[in-house]
Amino acid sequence: MGVSAVIFDFGGVITSSPFDAFNRLEAERGLPKDTVRRINALNPDSNAWALFERAEIDAAAFDRMFAEEASTLGHALDGASVLAVLAGTVRPAMVAALDRLKSEGYRLGCITNNVPTGHGAGMARSGDAHDEMERIFARFEHVIESSKAGVRKPDPRIYLMMCEKLGLTPDACIYLDDLGVNCKPAAQLGMHAIKVTSGEQALADLGAALGIAF
Repeated sequence: MGVSAVIFDFGGVITSSPFDAFNRLEAERGLPKDTVRRINALNPDSNAWALFERAEIDAAAFDRMFAEEASTLGHALDGASVLAVLAGTVRPAMVAALDRLKSEGYRLGCITNNVPTGHGAGMARSGDAHDEMERIFARFEHVIESSKAGVRKPDPRIYLMMCEKLGLTPDACIYLDDLGVNCKPAAQLGMHAIKVTSGEQALADLGAALGIAF
C-alpha cells in the first residue's frame, strides 16, 4: 500500500524544539545542560511529566513533583519555570509543507504529548480560531492530545488510535517526531518514521519519501 497520510508530532516538529528553550533556562539558572532531560528520564512512565501529560495530576502537583525530582539529582528547579518556557516558535516552512501535502491529496494527522494547562506548543489548546497555534491545528484531519486521550507517546496505543481515526493501516502512514523514543514504536507498527533534527532535514527526508520537493 502506498502512503496516504502523514502524521506529525507538534512541539519540536511544527515548532522549534522545547529542548532549546530548556537549555536556555538551564543556562540562566546555572544548571548543567540537559538537566530537564535528565530529570524527565527518571521513571519515564510515572514521573511528574508523564503524569501531567496524561492529565493525572494538575499544574500545582506537577510543580511540586518536578521540583522533588530535580532535588533528587541535586538541582533546584521548579516545574512552573519549566512550563513557562515550553511553548516553541512556529516553523513557517513546516506549516507551508502541511498546505502542500494537503494540496497533493495526503491526509494529515497530529499526535502530541501535551499538558492540560497554559497554551502553546506542548500545552493545552485554546479553542480560539484566531489563535496562530489553533489555525495550524485546524489543518489536521485528526489531532490526538495525550492530555485528553489519557495515553502518551511512546505507548503504541496512541499511534493505533490515529490509524483507527484515519481508517488506515500503519504502513499507509509516515510519522515525524523529534524524539527517537517516539519514532521507534511507530516504525515497529509499520509506519515510515522520520526523526526530526531540524526543519530542513525533516522536509528533505519527507520529500525523499514522497517524491516531492518542498
